[in-house]
Amino acid sequence: MKILIAPDSFKESVEALDVCHAIQSGFSQVFPDADYKLLPIADGGEGTSAVLSYVLGGRWKEVRVHDPLMRPINAKYLLLENETAVIEIAQACGLHLLTTEERNPLITSSYGVGELIADALDEGVKRIIIGLGGSATNDAGLGMLMALGMTFHDSDDNTLAQDGGALANLQRLDATSFHTSVLETVFEVACDVTNPLCGELGASAIFGPQKGASPQQVNDLDQALTHFASVCEQHGYQNYQDIAGAGAAGGLGYALMSFCQAELTSGFDTVAKVTNLSQHIADADLVITGEGKLDAQSAMGKVAGGISHIAKASHTPVIAICGSVDGLQPAQTSQFDVIMPSIQKLESIDNVFKNAYHNIEITAANIAAAIELGQRIK
Repeated sequence: MKILIAPDSFKESVEALDVCHAIQSGFSQVFPDADYKLLPIADGGEGTSAVLSYVLGGRWKEVRVHDPLMRPINAKYLLLENETAVIEIAQACGLHLLTTEERNPLITSSYGVGELIADALDEGVKRIIIGLGGSATNDAGLGMLMALGMTFHDSDDNTLAQDGGALANLQRLDATSFHTSVLETVFEVACDVTNPLCGELGASAIFGPQKGASPQQVNDLDQALTHFASVCEQHGYQNYQDIAGAGAAGGLGYALMSFCQAELTSGFDTVAKVTNLSQHIADADLVITGEGKLDAQSAMGKVAGGISHIAKASHTPVIAICGSVDGLQPAQTSQFDVIMPSIQKLESIDNVFKNAYHNIEITAANIAAAIELGQRIK
């Protein structure tokens, strides 16, 4: 029996590869001779580089860059053999890099993301896969673009600061010193956010509060983003502000489309393509996937839902192991042959996270035992 184990990470508890090992350990207690293929999967967010490194190899490069508050930090990205770099923006401008008290999208910057991109370009890459997600910024990529050599000026021709609040003062931009390799490089942006740049569903309104913005700051930031897009259009750049995903990562999606000619695609679809997921599923007798919480969002571009869709198309049985199940409709549960929550008992959330690996292993063993019992029943 060929078993493909292809889960996402269980957020805040178990990385995707460790989820693979837990499931294999549980199943092996019942089916020790099965042919197991471990294929950790991600959806473009945090952990995507690690998944691709496991599947494709490559080498990590650590770079000294600036965090969202322009403090020096070490960040890393993945270099693959085919002149490709994989960059997670959260490495340089992630919300996790700030304390709750430090969160303020008026002053945070994506400058470090540009430093990572510049370093990859200097390495000679011809293709950059960028995972958008988890940013602490709302600067529409202003900082990133500055790190790549572009300059922005106010009405007095002073150079702007590199943060979200500075956008409101923009009057002129200058691409004279923009990194020469940007337009010679293919940018593929893994993005599962469909928000536009501005408005009620825009970057500021939807994501600003979790980044520390007050209601008034949300309004100010939204107006600043609108102004930024207007000035960019006046300088001949195509206006992508209403395109789905433009508001991702505080407007980084917009900047990457407008200035780097990037293509925004589903994060899951990007990872699935790079890892040849469809072929692995077609070759399997059984697919086991999973994620920390299986809910209505799982069917909308997330790992478990995406895998179930491919598996159903190839008529391969698919089992989902998850931490919990919440709000799934019958049509969504029918995507899977089996859905099994792994939490074994009521306990604090800290203990749930602490025991996640063990719970996944036990659940996998019980599922395997049920399959074996079914094979014996006449």
